[in-house]
Amino acid sequence: MNQPLAERLRPRTLDDYIGQTHLVGPGGVVRRMIESAKVSSFILWGPPGVGKTTLARIIANTVNVPFYTLSAVSSGVKEVREVIERCKADAMSMFTGGRPILFIDEIHRFSKSQQDSLLGAVESGVVTLIGATTENPSFEVIRPLLSRAQVYTLKPLDADDLKTLLDRAIENDATLQAHGVEIEETTALFRFAGGDARKLLNIIDLLEQSTPSGEAVVINDRIVTDRLQENPAAYDKNGEMHYDIISAFIKSIRGSDPDAALYWLARMIAGGEEPEFIARRMMILAAEDISLANPNALLLANATFDAVHKIGFPEARIPLAECAVYLALSQKSNSTYVGLDRAMKLVEETGNLPVPLHLRNAPTGLMKEMGYGRDYKYAHDYPGNFVIQQFMPDELGHRTLWQPGDNPAEQRHAALQNERWNPSKGDEKKA
Repeated sequence: MNQPLAERLRPRTLDDYIGQTHLVGPGGVVRRMIESAKVSSFILWGPPGVGKTTLARIIANTVNVPFYTLSAVSSGVKEVREVIERCKADAMSMFTGGRPILFIDEIHRFSKSQQDSLLGAVESGVVTLIGATTENPSFEVIRPLLSRAQVYTLKPLDADDLKTLLDRAIENDATLQAHGVEIEETTALFRFAGGDARKLLNIIDLLEQSTPSGEAVVINDRIVTDRLQENPAAYDKNGEMHYDIISAFIKSIRGSDPDAALYWLARMIAGGEEPEFIARRMMILAAEDISLANPNALLLANATFDAVHKIGFPEARIPLAECAVYLALSQKSNSTYVGLDRAMKLVEETGNLPVPLHLRNAPTGLMKEMGYGRDYKYAHDYPGNFVIQQFMPDELGHRTLWQPGDNPAEQRHAALQNERWNPSKGDEKKA
């Protein structure tokens, strides 16, 4: 039997599961659901190789209800509807232990229509949905489905988790025991694994398969590095590329280096990264790191996302390159991002302060009698379409949250704000 090591060691119970203690440790929400056999719909979001599918299989082995699995890569609306019909039959049967569970791997690959076909069954309680995704559900899962399923984030495995996994492989796998394993160093092994359990076990698999019979499998930094360079496809390079290289790409753009941005973009294209993922990250960067210094950056990034979604690879590389270079060359500012952080902290500190009466909506006569909207100054009735009045809650007065960046565009905005809010001539007069 030529099963990969990752499959041979796949945990069957929660006690064998490594990592994600915030979900499956003592008192963890997923552990409580499994132990009580009361599973509600949820989506597992995390990078490759952190145990999303394994956790779903453990639930299937533990909870006494019908359990169905679909892969978003190979299933369409027809397959979804067929499974839902079987779930309806199970739900009506007196012999089933409870509501059927439907696990959908890579749910982010489902189209909107495919996700819509799930909605009614989840909403009506015909089926409990468990989804797994490596992409942000906020972008990839339709809002109605998100509102009916809790999202749980899975984290990359840390060094202690990887050490536990390595020890378990050596102790429990017959093939490795037959060879014998000598561990001299683990720095390179853990670095290449990048928090991915599957990648770690695939690397060990490679080392075992490339070691002559009768010799011990030696694990040290030199051997791991040499073997992986000789066999670049022996492990899941998309995992490392997905996190390390996108980080280098974003930091190159933020650092205004168009050459490095193009290099890392080429690495992602060569590695098969999805163009929408690259474009989406550039949209975020345009708002976070360029912002008001050049508002056109976000417009171009949004247009780039639309373009690559329509045309796909290989041509999508052209607008991606144009956008990357434009963003790298743009003036940078994170003033709005930092300003929002200040505002969020202020809200956290002060709570739900009431809206001042003059800013409240007054759709009824009673509300008007209570003072709603009274003394509100309509900006367009004043010179320059501006008049000084209080817009924050009474308890706060006026707080400065946005501070301009050191760039021409925002300095112009700052000068206009200063002129408006610190007038040199008397009170404003009504137009």
